[in-house]
Amino acid sequence: MAAIQTLSATDDGVSALYSRLNWRLLPFLLACYMFAYMDRVNVGFAKLQMQSDLGFSDAAYGVGAGIFFLGYVLFELPSNLLLPRVGARKTFSRILVLWGITSACMLFVRNVPMFYGMRFLLGVFEAGFAPGMIYYLSCWYGPTRMARAIAIVFIAGPVGGIVGGPLSGWLMSTLSGVAGLSGWQWMFLVEGLPCIVLGILTLFVLSNRPADADWLSAEEKRLLERETGSAAARDHSFKAVARNPRVYVLALAYFCIIFPIYAISFWLPTLLKCQGVTDTVKLGWYAAIPYVAAAFGMYFAGRRSDRVGERRYHCAVPAFIGAILLVASIFADGHFGATLVLLTLATAMMWMAYTVFWAIPSEYIKGPAAAGGIALINTIGLSGGFWGPAVIGWTKTATGNVHLGIFFMACMPVLASILILINRPPEQS
Repeated sequence: MAAIQTLSATDDGVSALYSRLNWRLLPFLLACYMFAYMDRVNVGFAKLQMQSDLGFSDAAYGVGAGIFFLGYVLFELPSNLLLPRVGARKTFSRILVLWGITSACMLFVRNVPMFYGMRFLLGVFEAGFAPGMIYYLSCWYGPTRMARAIAIVFIAGPVGGIVGGPLSGWLMSTLSGVAGLSGWQWMFLVEGLPCIVLGILTLFVLSNRPADADWLSAEEKRLLERETGSAAARDHSFKAVARNPRVYVLALAYFCIIFPIYAISFWLPTLLKCQGVTDTVKLGWYAAIPYVAAAFGMYFAGRRSDRVGERRYHCAVPAFIGAILLVASIFADGHFGATLVLLTLATAMMWMAYTVFWAIPSEYIKGPAAAGGIALINTIGLSGGFWGPAVIGWTKTATGNVHLGIFFMACMPVLASILILINRPPEQS
């Protein structure tokens, strides 16, 4: 599309420019993150066959599913501190290619130590991707448009569940036994390889920042610089960000949001199977339903948050409602329809809170330090992705059901709501 040669800073001119940005950047980033989400949570479907084939306990599965996040956390901060120097194109390309190879190689897992090792490596190679995208979007989108951009890209998580559930169920059922491989082995292979292709395409599709985009005019580049506030950026030093106590409050709140999101993501097929659904293909379709609701909820929350210019309540209220729905799902045990409805609504609420949450850090940190600051929040908070699935596995092994684990999981978003509401941005303090 030809660049606009003259551009006034009118609402129509800015809207037209951002419409071009939306089509140029967001669909590709959404596709990349969709496969990222699929490749980190498809182990929830693999469990349905893998656990019996390899003799894993529920506790071993829970730890293995969550150990992905330990590798992610250890290597995320270095990855994002290097991102402004290396550039988004090379960083994202490296991440996509290496995790695609690792995800496909999950088919070689034969025992618990190999399972732990491969999941850990998957986390190492994917480290920095999500916060890197948030930083990347902050280079292109101003604060009044950031939540919508994040919502569109991160809607890939629910889209990954919508696509991944039926696809994983179909692959595991249809390809089981082909070429001597189990269905779960084919699933890892087929869902991992596209990331390698996307990693190569990244080098040709993305520009590191507006100043490097040859498809923008000089006037458009200047307008984007004004919109993103590059000239007035504060907290340029990562040390200043690391000394900001508000950043750690945000990190703890994020931990409490991530905890239930990934507990549900990794255990949803098992939770539905416990309600009497045994057909793998049907499980795939049922497991997609919560993510359909989450996708609509994320778009609504991001759009409304941008329109009214409010973040904290748009994050805290859905998190609190999600906690109530999780507790209610315990009492619906044995009733498949009620359980599915409650888990669907709870999942939607958690993802709505997640979407708006990532528009909040830009109120505290800007400029080059934002990549490290966002990574610091994500590094601390994402450890909830380990503890959530692990707690469900431990409690299920110890008690024979998931009720205690779900109750503990519901406590986390309540704490997140409190932390978000008490942590006011500097200009509101």
